[in-house]
Amino acid sequence: MEVAPGKGRRGKNEGKGKGVDETELLTVPEGWKEEPFTQKDNAYGLLEESSFATLFPKYREAYLKECWPLVQNALKEHYIAATLDLIEGSMTVSTTKKTFDPYVIIKARDFIKLLARSVPFEQAVRIFQDDVACDIIKIGSLVRNRERFVKRRLRLIGPKGSTLKALELLTNCYIMVQGNTVSALGPHSGLKEVRKVVTDTMKNIHPIYNIKTLMIKRELARDTELRTQNWERFLPKFKHKNLSKRKQPQKRRVKKEYTPFPPPQPESKIDQELATGEYFLKEKDKKKKKLHEIKVKEAEAAARRKEERNKAFIPPKEKPAIKVKKAAETKINIQALKEKVKTAKKKKLGAPAVEEIAQKIAQKKKK
Repeated sequence: MEVAPGKGRRGKNEGKGKGVDETELLTVPEGWKEEPFTQKDNAYGLLEESSFATLFPKYREAYLKECWPLVQNALKEHYIAATLDLIEGSMTVSTTKKTFDPYVIIKARDFIKLLARSVPFEQAVRIFQDDVACDIIKIGSLVRNRERFVKRRLRLIGPKGSTLKALELLTNCYIMVQGNTVSALGPHSGLKEVRKVVTDTMKNIHPIYNIKTLMIKRELARDTELRTQNWERFLPKFKHKNLSKRKQPQKRRVKKEYTPFPPPQPESKIDQELATGEYFLKEKDKKKKKLHEIKVKEAEAAARRKEERNKAFIPPKEKPAIKVKKAAETKINIQALKEKVKTAKKKKLGAPAVEEIAQKIAQKKKK
């Protein structure tokens, strides 16, 4: 059956109504909540029993003993049976005949997992709410070096737990760091952000950068105009500054070119003897040849040793003596020296020169 062009498409859009945007249809209105799942929705119950079990560490045993009655009461509201095995160190959760909600067993499994990972009972009970989920992030395998792992885990917690508290406020999640895992409890959108921050911190990206972006996103989400726009222009872009270059090996191995043919077979001892002609010699001649070779080697080694010993007795090379250049002979005028000595003898110490005295006498005569 052929359809006229444009008729099929017109029929699809008729139900949506004129002037209605697709974004308005996709967005969830504020204050809207899904109706809770009641016994009327599933009056016949479940067909088969399902159960989950989790192990817990020894240090958690005392706390679980104390709060186990509270755990049983919380699970009894949803018609779920729970058992605590202290010998084995495990907790089991199973459905009963009265259980009507098929998904509540998954919630109960997460509940006992959180209790095993040191989450307090008051926080773990929140998992039974419809808008709350949990995520247990394994961080033990993300860093190989143990010292480095401890430093990065402390960086995630921050001084006096300030970094963790800031994350909790921004994501609306409860976060618990214990051993090799990070347990988070809260809405799905918050859990996604928590996982990103934790994995980035273990990859040596400081959590302050992610906290900064979360704060900007929070402010943008409040604005009605910017809520639907792209936020990339507002978010900060951080560059890796102090990344050290990978150390290159001193000796580089050059890969040989691939050839489909196998390498040539090495020569056997018999082939080597045939090439040199030793194969045809008698045993006596062979022994004589070997002894001769050994003696030659010994003589070479002895000569080498002797040279090394004699090195200590060889005098070092002396540096050539620097020749002092003779001072250039200067001709001395003896008569000039004699005249200078005569004039010096005539003079008295501190007395004025003869010329100066003659000038003074002439000036007095003129006056």
